[in-house]
Amino acid sequence: MFRKEILYFEKPGPANTQACLHILERLVQEGYKDFVVASTTGETGRLVAEKLTHYNINLVVIGHCVGFKGPNQDEFLPQNYNAILAAGGRVYKGTILTHSLEKALSKKFNGLYPTLLIAETLRRLGEGMKVCCEIVMEACDAGLIAEGKEVVAMAGTAKGADTVTVIKSAASKRFLELKVLEILAKPRA
Repeated sequence: MFRKEILYFEKPGPANTQACLHILERLVQEGYKDFVVASTTGETGRLVAEKLTHYNINLVVIGHCVGFKGPNQDEFLPQNYNAILAAGGRVYKGTILTHSLEKALSKKFNGLYPTLLIAETLRRLGEGMKVCCEIVMEACDAGLIAEGKEVVAMAGTAKGADTVTVIKSAASKRFLELKVLEILAKPRA
């Protein structure tokens, strides 16, 4: 048995990003090597990459796929992409697992499909918790994180970071093997 502190934020959002960054740095010092971070524009990913640049870690920053916001639109800013790479991180922009074909079908045919149910279920624990699970699977699917490892995942609600977890990684095909091992920070609202 062991004890760890959980940080609960009064509200979700970017005001919590610095506190989440401090948790990540502590986790590096505890020996974690694999970090996956959600970042729409790359701003949060850049902050993590710059803070952890002197550590020997595997940092994967996950952005939205091109076209998520609209046809041919890339929300990830080139300067953030370059800064993450320069700091030793990697960037993956892929389809959000719970927001792809089934979302299109649900809009067209007014139905509810399994991945949408999974997304809504995970949101009961917070938007950041859903995103943490998604980005770890996306990183595994892309071959950037090995399956079966304890991975630190950081995400947020709309912008910035407000959720930090440790997750046993799994590819999306093996979703039921994904395990949230620790919740280190999350908003209460």
